[in-house]
Amino acid sequence: MSTAREQPIFSTRAHVFQIDPATKRNWIPAGKHALTVSYFYDATRNVYRIISIGGAKAIINSTVTPNMTFTKTSQKFGQWADSRANTVYGLGFASEQHLTQFAEKFQEVKEAARLAREKSQDGGELTSSALGLMSHQVLPSPLVSANGPGEEKLFRSQSADTPGPTERERLKKMLSEGSVGEVQWEAEFFALQDSNNKLADALREANAAAAQWRQQVEAQRAEAERLRQRVAELEAQVAAEPATATEKEAPGQPLEKLEALVRTKDQEIQTLKNQTGGPREAPDAAEREDMEQKVQDLEAQNSELEQQLRATERSLEEARAERERARAEVGRAAQLLDVRLFELSELREGLARLAEATP
Repeated sequence: MSTAREQPIFSTRAHVFQIDPATKRNWIPAGKHALTVSYFYDATRNVYRIISIGGAKAIINSTVTPNMTFTKTSQKFGQWADSRANTVYGLGFASEQHLTQFAEKFQEVKEAARLAREKSQDGGELTSSALGLMSHQVLPSPLVSANGPGEEKLFRSQSADTPGPTERERLKKMLSEGSVGEVQWEAEFFALQDSNNKLADALREANAAAAQWRQQVEAQRAEAERLRQRVAELEAQVAAEPATATEKEAPGQPLEKLEALVRTKDQEIQTLKNQTGGPREAPDAAEREDMEQKVQDLEAQNSELEQQLRATERSLEEARAERERARAEVGRAAQLLDVRLFELSELREGLARLAEATP
């Protein structure tokens, strides 16, 4: 078919059906997938055709005449009878909007075909309505132009004569005998068949995600158990530390007793100093040496007690700091455990929703 002579003016995609010639009731699908259905205008012959190509052959090659009627039998299915091809074509669309667009274009083409026939009979030119349709032309469909000369005969328009009354009555009877329920079922079946593969892919992805979530749940459970054990260890450590701190605070005597003892020793030293330096008779050398030795002993004991006091205070501060660190670590572990438990709860809810959504 020459693309310079015949051009597409509208294209859409739909599942194509033909009426069963044997029963005149059931629909026969043209394929498993949706096909491109286009309106073509032949400027040389002033005719409009509906063409759909499946593989290397024309599934639909219907010349539009003013006597044709496109009927919507459901929200997504429409049909028309072609007396020249002695068949009825059905189209199942993906949405009601696509069906409406195709039906509106059918009415436009039908009106343009009527005007083209009138002008052809009068020897005149196309009216503005027919020229308006040509203004919406798109590039030639490669499916149509790629068939070559051997397939061009499939698109030859037949004469635009009006079908006879007997033929029209027979077509009306054939349409009236068609089962609307079967039409809707088959249209919906092939429309859903396209989305079935997508749903299957989505289900496989969901199963893979569920397996990954299960692994994460197991990892979260192990982590939560480890955190529980760590918290128990820290609590036991915190409980055991007060006794240790008490022992550090009082290695031999309470802190208050040590301070009182230091003050007592200081007083004794001061008393001895006052006695040695006071206005009294000078003692002999032995007594003085004995007194000095006692003073030195007391000073040594005082120094030792002060060192012991400082060591005790440092131990007390270290014990308090260690206790605070242990409490902080217990708090962090408890917060981390709460976060892990919350994540585990969310994962369980996600798995439950996924299990409910999976058919």
